[in-house]
Amino acid sequence: MSSESVCNRMWHCLIPVWQGGKEIVQKGLPHIQLAPTWQLLLLGDGSLTRHLQLLTGERTEVDLIDMSEIGIDSDGAPKEIQLLARPRVRRQVWLRTVSGQRLAYATSWWTANHINEYLQKKNLPVWENLTNQRIEFYRDVQGIHYGKSVALELAFGQTGPFWGRHYLFWHQGQPLTLIYEVFSPYLRKYIGSELTYSPD
Repeated sequence: MSSESVCNRMWHCLIPVWQGGKEIVQKGLPHIQLAPTWQLLLLGDGSLTRHLQLLTGERTEVDLIDMSEIGIDSDGAPKEIQLLARPRVRRQVWLRTVSGQRLAYATSWWTANHINEYLQKKNLPVWENLTNQRIEFYRDVQGIHYGKSVALELAFGQTGPFWGRHYLFWHQGQPLTLIYEVFSPYLRKYIGSELTYSPD
């Protein structure tokens, strides 16, 4: 997948240094490339919102950056966007602590006809919206990314490259949303160094 196919100026994608697909996600990475604690966060199928709350001891909140109708456009998103019916909506948020520390950036894509049904409170994390409604879902991690973004360096106040991932939420056998997340290196405070290593 080329950087052109993954990047769009309307949302903060990573310019890839390295990336891996489903096989890498299932197998995991050598610990010299990514520390086990970071692999749990990136490759696990648990709630990021819940993990961040447990790590920081603070409630995780979202700052809504943008919600835009993108129609039939693939929006430079990962290829799994094709599984979502059109027209579509893109939502962008910062995940942060109550005290204001940004921990992650997330973009999600939704079928326009369903977004208001599942995201009833736009100022809450996706996980919280779904669990508040007792909606059962499965997180299916599709890819892991290691790359650069000047915009995210400025927003996080941290130097890249950054680790990220993208995944699908499935509900009743159907794709509910595609989510692309990038993590702030500030998380080293809680889970240590990523021990990053870029293969040739």
